[in-house]
Amino acid sequence: MTETVLAPTAARRIESLDFVRGCALFGILLMNIVGMGLGPAYDNPTIQGGATGINLTTWYVVNVGFEGTQRALFSMLFGAGVILLTERLEKTQGAAGYDIFFRRNLWLIAFGLVNAWVLLWVGDILYYYGITALFLFAFRKLSGKALLAFGLASFVIGSAWSGIETAHALEKHSKYEQAAKVPEASRTPAQKETIAEWKKEERAGPPPVVIKEMKASIAGSYWGALKTYAPRIAEFQSWSLYRYFFDIFGMMMMGMALFRLGVLTLDVPGKVYAAMAAGGYAIGVPLNMYEANWIMDHGFTSLAYHQANITYDFSRLAMTAGHLGVLMLFLKSGVFGWLRRSMAAVGQLALTNYLTHSLVALTVFVLLGYWGVLQRHQLYFIVLAVWTFQILASPVWLRHFHFGPAEWVWRTLTYGKAPPFRRAAGGGPIGAAPLPAA
Repeated sequence: MTETVLAPTAARRIESLDFVRGCALFGILLMNIVGMGLGPAYDNPTIQGGATGINLTTWYVVNVGFEGTQRALFSMLFGAGVILLTERLEKTQGAAGYDIFFRRNLWLIAFGLVNAWVLLWVGDILYYYGITALFLFAFRKLSGKALLAFGLASFVIGSAWSGIETAHALEKHSKYEQAAKVPEASRTPAQKETIAEWKKEERAGPPPVVIKEMKASIAGSYWGALKTYAPRIAEFQSWSLYRYFFDIFGMMMMGMALFRLGVLTLDVPGKVYAAMAAGGYAIGVPLNMYEANWIMDHGFTSLAYHQANITYDFSRLAMTAGHLGVLMLFLKSGVFGWLRRSMAAVGQLALTNYLTHSLVALTVFVLLGYWGVLQRHQLYFIVLAVWTFQILASPVWLRHFHFGPAEWVWRTLTYGKAPPFRRAAGGGPIGAAPLPAA
């Protein structure tokens, strides 16, 4: 069968999906910017970037409000997109659509490799998404309830993995405490090794001398940054893929379920979204505050992080439900149409905008040498600037072009031929399927 390459049309887009995807994309930058500019200080503000005053407040607010939730939302939207894409491909391409789906995600893996190894973003998610999507294909025909059950089961497996790691860490600390009680002269070699191992990881981050070496290597030197990041990137694209597979797969399956059940397309009553928001925040906010306060009160030690991790996945899932409920209530309300349309445009250009985040980080923190220089709160001026540019530029771009640059390349590689890129004069912006009445 001949594979037809089409430009997107209003009928093939759902604005609610684009809108939530755009919001999640902005939220991901809110979290990623610390890893991009301060590296190991992502979790632990005492490493660099400031851990008092406005910097500590910034850490607290961002962690309580958003930690882990934005990648969860983004994963859910990706899962919903799998159903939307495969259903369309089956209708228009038949069996050839399956080839398109797999090629599309194999190329997404390639984009992830470029994002990590060329743009030097250690925390790239495209590689993970491209691989995980290959497994989602087999589940695309399931009902919403079945997808939700599989998604929650996968999420529980991922949480159990975290729990095993936490239990192992707590056991190591217990052995350390027992060994530390023994007079130094009477300690066995095994006890000495236990004490040394725990002290090595107790700080929850590299020591100042290592941070100084990282800064000297990364700031202002592309090749120095590549050399420094390479081991971490390799770890993220190998062991970490196993480690976080069930988390990502579970969230994507839940997104597929929410799409099937009409939650992501505004096909359920507003009271459902209100319940998601109220219930999610009622559980998530207190748990997140407890975790953050515990970590602060115990000096940002490795032990404190492991102890707080016991409730982390449950609070993250609850907060994600809360955020999604609020976003869908906003769409239901019909207010601020300009904001809804602008954020939908951001989401429609998600790949281009996501890669732009990495390009900005590479330019500012590596090429211009600001890695480890800015304080934590100052990083969010960069976030605000990027948000402002993308929320203004995305709808303007789509008035003149069918795709973002990265989306156009992705589509060309997938189909083996180039789709229309520039809009015909007077063609107007890409529309989206109109939102149902509130």
